[in-house]
This record gives sequence, structure tokens and C-alpha cells, in this order.
Amino acid sequence: MAKVLMKGNEALAEAALRAGCRFYSGYPITPQTEILEYLSWRMAEVGGEFVQTESELSGINMLLGAASAGARAFTSTSGPGFSLMQEGLSYIVAAGLPLVVVNVMREGSGLGNIGASQGDYLQMTKGGGHGDYHTIVLAPSNVQESADLMAEAFDLAETYLHPVLICSDAAIGQMVEGVELPEFKEHDINKFDWAVRGCRPGDEIRSIQNIYFLDPDYEKHLLEKYHRIEKAEQRWEAVCTEDAELILAAYGISSRMCKEAVKEARGQGLKLGLIRPITLWPFPVRAFEGLGDSVKAILSVEMSTLGQMVDDIRLATGCRLPVDHYGSMLALPESDGIIAKAKAILSEVGK
Repeated sequence: MAKVLMKGNEALAEAALRAGCRFYSGYPITPQTEILEYLSWRMAEVGGEFVQTESELSGINMLLGAASAGARAFTSTSGPGFSLMQEGLSYIVAAGLPLVVVNVMREGSGLGNIGASQGDYLQMTKGGGHGDYHTIVLAPSNVQESADLMAEAFDLAETYLHPVLICSDAAIGQMVEGVELPEFKEHDINKFDWAVRGCRPGDEIRSIQNIYFLDPDYEKHLLEKYHRIEKAEQRWEAVCTEDAELILAAYGISSRMCKEAVKEARGQGLKLGLIRPITLWPFPVRAFEGLGDSVKAILSVEMSTLGQMVDDIRLATGCRLPVDHYGSMLALPESDGIIAKAKAILSEVGK
């Protein structure tokens, strides 16, 4: 199939339709508004339903109804809007419903600013609502992956009867790149025995209850589900890790700067490697457990001030390696700065 030039947000929206999504409800917020704008006309062309809601609260709760009926449904937002969706999202987890939520991250906290940032890592991976829950989180690093992971997200959601989050950002959402779109896939809204459907005359009347806190066995079911996901769905990309002395850890747009830094550093005789988590939850622990004895330290490169992924990296390595952070919420990391930080760390651990 030939590639076409598309903006990241629009490629993601088109991929959702080709995956069989026929319901979208959401509210405009920069830098994800192109998703909503694109679907405002494109959804009608494929026979689906598009609703611009009065708020993000409505956007997430309308999905609950659509997913309950067996439809493939999704919404999209950015930082402040994602915060507003947390109660609805935690209830969807409790109901065991499959759907997709896209967060095109921007600067925070609070309303923040509209520039590219990666400040929502903790909120997306630790559960921003109340109660005990995780959500599967997929992090694309380019426009092609935005389309590929969007198509895959619905399958994962239905496999585990669980919401899946797409963790994008303003840089990936706004950039234009070549993308090969997936083929159209039809989704049978009536194929699930858990879905709510109306009864015709003569049909057996069914009663469906799947809210976890009303089911005494659900706690065991929930734990088993999370264990299955952690075992089966850890995904990552490794670059030049076999002989690396320092490992860069980065996801999304930051990982692209790190790939450039690894290439440049290798040309200077500095042995850098890269682990790029593709699943932010489950975190790819196995990628870090498999690092060799040559690794002296890990540098988390993120567009955040505090380094929100650092603790997950420390836990994944069993705290046996020093883990530092490089990055800012205000700007994309640059390869020169990454290399300079890496040299300083190696100099310090070598003493």
C-alpha cells in the first residue's frame, strides 16, 4: 500500500475508523483538536456517530454507553481535559468495558500551555482516578506508530475488556509524515455476549451485571487480569544496548532525539544505548532486567521537569543502577545536551 502524507492527529483518527470504530464523543482542546475536526466529517462518511460534547465529562461518559452496547468507541483530549475524565475512566475500568482514550499531551500543570510536553506520564500510568486500577498505555513515537497502535488498541481493549490509552504529544500530533494506513476492518457490534442489546418480541430477557464492587469474585478476576497483561503485553524497542555503558530511556518524541544522540555518541566512541518503552503500562521491566554488566547507569530523557519515568526505571532494575534525568517541560531534548549529560554521568560513576 502506498504511503500518504498525514498529520499525526489525523492519521490516528483515520486509523480508528479503519479499525471499525463507529462512535466518537469529545471536546475540542489544543493540541488534539484536529482529531475531533477530522472525525466531524469523516465519521459520517463511514456511517458512524460523531458527537461534539459540551465538556470532557460528557465525552468520557458517552463512551460508557457506546462501549456497553458493543461498539468500538473512543475519545481524545489533552492534559486538562484528561484530568476531567478520570472519574469516568475509573468507572469504565470497574465496569470492564473496552474503549480507547487518546491523550495528546501538552505542558502542565493546571491549564499549562499548548506546547509539546510529556507531563502526564504519572497520571496515565498510575491511574488518575480513585480506587485500585491500571490502564494499558501505548506510546507512539511517530505518525506511523500513531496509526498502527490506534488500530491495535481496540483489539487489546476487547481482549482484556479494559480501556486502553494512547499517550501521544503535541509534537507527534502536529507533525506531518508519510504513513501507510491499515485496511478497513468491520466490527460486529452484536458479537459480544456481555454487550447490552434490546430485546425483540420472543427474545430471552437477559440481565447483565459486571460492576466489580458488586461481585465478590471480581477482586480475584481483576488481579488475574493485570497479571496476564503484565506477562503478555510488555513492549519496547532496544537500540545498541548489547555493549552500552550508559542506557538512555525515553518514549514518544523524546526517543527520536535519543536515537540521534546514540548515533552521534557512537561516532565519538561513547557507548550509548536506548530502551524505548512502547507500553508505558505494563512497563517493560524485562527490557531492563536483561541489561548486561557493561551498563553503568541509566539516563531517563523526558519532556518533564521532574523525570516522571525515573521511579519505574529504578524499580525495573531492582535499584542496582544509578538513574538520572535529563529534560524540561518547555523544550524538546537536543542530542548535544543528552550526550553532554551522559558524559558527565559516566565520569561520575567511573570515579
